[in-house]
Amino acid sequence: METLSKTTLVMQARGLTKRYGHVTALDGCDFELRAGEILAVIGDNGAGKSSLIKVLSGATVPDEGEIRLDGQPVHFKSPIDARRAGIETVYQELAVAPAMSIAENLFLGRELLRPGVLGTYLRVLDKKAMLDQAVARMNELKVGIRSMTQPVETLSGGQRQCVAVSRAAAFAQHVVIMDEPTAALGVKEGNMVLELIRRVRDKGLPVILISHNMPHVFEIADRIHIQRLGRRAAVVNPKQIGMSDVVAVMTGAMEPSQIPQAALA
Repeated sequence: METLSKTTLVMQARGLTKRYGHVTALDGCDFELRAGEILAVIGDNGAGKSSLIKVLSGATVPDEGEIRLDGQPVHFKSPIDARRAGIETVYQELAVAPAMSIAENLFLGRELLRPGVLGTYLRVLDKKAMLDQAVARMNELKVGIRSMTQPVETLSGGQRQCVAVSRAAAFAQHVVIMDEPTAALGVKEGNMVLELIRRVRDKGLPVILISHNMPHVFEIADRIHIQRLGRRAAVVNPKQIGMSDVVAVMTGAMEPSQIPQAALA
């Protein structure tokens, strides 16, 4: 993958607006994701962070505003459009098929076909190629699972989430979006997923992380996008600002203008 500067903008949005009747979910929201970073998106209930992520992942079409990917305008009408543009999303609800194997889950919806007549006309799956690639991709991310042929239902919650994250990392070309990936996990399994997210970033893929878990956000994020009242309130460096101040900005107890200049990112 091409090496990009940490200040290179992989994805950006300007003036995103989304209304549902009399309710304005996004009110001229801006967004910037840099190359090689984990950007956490946080916000109180009703702040518009879910609406923002739905727009960026193609699940919602904004009423106004523009999204750019590598500097080029893009128009997503569905998650399929975003996926074709190299954006993969891992949702809080585990999007895995429990009865299928790990390898089959990694290629779910993107199955490889046998070469020649068998694949072209009879649509026969190339199970060996999928298994080999699944092993290679899981090894690349250092996911320790005994066998790629075991059903996903035999895995723990953390391991299942690792399968979902690995699938996204395997196919993403530009961005991986993760919606509350550790919400339903215990401490040990949550840390396992956080470590995997770091490996995805280190592989060269920028990550958008939506989370309510402030300790996780401060542990893993390179920058924090604070969403409030449908807009971007501020973007801060977690190494230069305390957790209490971030929460204060998020809830409206502190104005963004009160954030020290050194903490802005």
